[in-house]
Amino acid sequence: MSLEAVRDYFSQKGIDHRIEVMEVSTATVDEAAKAHQVVPDQIAKTLSFKVQEDPILIVVSGASRIDNKKYKQRFGKKAKMLTPEEVLDVTGHAVGGVCPFGLVQNVPVYLDASLKKHAEVIPAAGASNSAIRLTIEELETHSNCSEWVDVCIATDSAPQ
Repeated sequence: MSLEAVRDYFSQKGIDHRIEVMEVSTATVDEAAKAHQVVPDQIAKTLSFKVQEDPILIVVSGASRIDNKKYKQRFGKKAKMLTPEEVLDVTGHAVGGVCPFGLVQNVPVYLDASLKKHAEVIPAAGASNSAIRLTIEELETHSNCSEWVDVCIATDSAPQ
């Protein structure tokens, strides 16, 4: 059902044909990078948090992780992730296929600056084996991005 919601969303944009459904899992950054033959950092992972009681999504590069100090400076609270059940309720997507497209609730979406080092990124598309390749500009447009933030720190596997 979640993949269909993303297909419907991108059908309205005329690019649903670009969704790739793999025969292998792409639920983790490493699995997705291997399946798409890219570096892990080029995978755009969507993380879900609570700010007060309101959910938000932050899309970050695959080799990045949330920097608690930067997150707290930006959102005024310590980072608190949603439970897998809350993620499904808020997005309509199960963990492993979470993306900022075809959401069941109107949730603010933020894009992290860690994505900007890539011309193209690959976010999930609603299922643990689906994705769509997008330019950074397309990601910004199609995610209905509220704003760009800088709340991550790169890990050792991120390209320099």
